[in-house]
Amino acid sequence: MQTYESALPRNAILGEVTRRSPNTKAALKEQTDNFEALLLKQTLDIAMSGDDPLFGKSAGSEIYRSLYHETLASALSGSFGYSELLFNFLQNKVQEK
Repeated sequence: MQTYESALPRNAILGEVTRRSPNTKAALKEQTDNFEALLLKQTLDIAMSGDDPLFGKSAGSEIYRSLYHETLASALSGSFGYSELLFNFLQNKVQEK
């Protein structure tokens, strides 16, 4: 049985980001911001899962709530520190390569 880690060569994801964009730092920063937005959206989905007077109980309220959380997470990404921490870690990995 092959594990996920052994199936991918070391730094495979970083290499893909590097190949796709000549400006590696900007592409890496964009990806870490997107990852932070994903974490924030998951947190918002859990934290705000109760009844919300903003959306009510209409048929499409779950869709609107999800879109609201996604927009809020995108706006907040890059300011919580997860993105910067991950960016610095991955930047060091790229430099070691």
